[in-house]
Amino acid sequence: MTIASESPELAARDLPAAIAALRAGGLRVSAARRIVLEALFAADGPATAEELASGLDGRLPVSDLASMYRNLETLEELGLVRHVHFGHGAGRYVLSAATERGYVACHRCGAFSELDDAAVAALREGIEHTGFTARFTHFPVVGLCPQCLQR
Repeated sequence: MTIASESPELAARDLPAAIAALRAGGLRVSAARRIVLEALFAADGPATAEELASGLDGRLPVSDLASMYRNLETLEELGLVRHVHFGHGAGRYVLSAATERGYVACHRCGAFSELDDAAVAALREGIEHTGFTARFTHFPVVGLCPQCLQR
């Protein structure tokens, strides 16, 4: 069973670098793909396809949801984008990074936060004694956020 894309990740530092990676991958830089990339660079973190297609609360043009999904899938196959699941909601998409991002997510309210490199390294080290090599790019560490813990 495959749970995450095994495409090599391509970290693009900005829109021109992402467009160059598209071309290097033999893909056309269509207007729809440019909109998807612009939305991902403008997003404040992992975003759903619906949030991206809606224009991120008016910051970008609205785009077709089906087209958004198709282009996100293409960009994920290329390695520029990856998706992550935060609980029971829709998958979220984020640009690939040079380092592995990890997340924590609240199973009650759905809040999530990105872990810093040291926290990911500590988690990985704590798990490796079992013989497993942990990956935190597809599923977050799930628990309760501080606000839900206080309730």
